[in-house]
Order: sequence, then structure tokens, then C-alpha cells
Amino acid sequence: MIRCFLYVRGKDDIRGFLCAGHAGYAEEGYDIVCAAASALTQGCVNALENFAGVVPRVRMNDGFLAAYLPQDCQNHDAQVLLHGMLQGLRDIQAQYPNNIRLQVQPVE
Repeated sequence: MIRCFLYVRGKDDIRGFLCAGHAGYAEEGYDIVCAAASALTQGCVNALENFAGVVPRVRMNDGFLAAYLPQDCQNHDAQVLLHGMLQGLRDIQAQYPNNIRLQVQPVE
């Protein structure tokens, strides 16, 4: 199962996310749940850099991606991108609840 944690300050200020694991929906290379989650999360990181001009701290390994906004980042476009990613992950979870789990974690 893929586990995704979204770190949120206040009501809706997403500060970062961490996704780890493999969906287990199908064999490697054919797993549409893993592919969808990877496309959303990696695409969000790329868009943060290329469109919002925000360079997040990123850690990445096989089945693991974590990205955190800079401490003082108050970029509206970054929030739009992160909320779009969150909605996409929620949609995947609704369709494949046994393969991906989202959890929102409050942060200060």
C-alpha cells in the first residue's frame, strides 16, 4: 500500500508531503495505482520548481518521495499545485482504497 502524508499548517496551507510504499495493485511496471500516484507527486515537484519558482527540499528513493516547501514560502501558485496534487490523490484513494491511503498531518 502507498501511504501519503500531507503536512498542513492551519486550515489549508500545505507545507509538504511524503509518499512511501508500493500499491500492490499489479506487478511492477503494470501497476496503474503506483503510476498515477508517482505521476501526480513527481509532476507536482517539477511544477513547483518550473512554474511556481519554488525549490522544495526533496528526498527520493525507490517507492519513496518527500518534498517540503522552504520554511518562509508563501507562494500562492505553490499552494494551488499542492492542492491539485492532493485532490488527484484523493480521487485515486476513492477508486482504490486498498492500495493508497492519505493522511493529513497538522504542523506548526
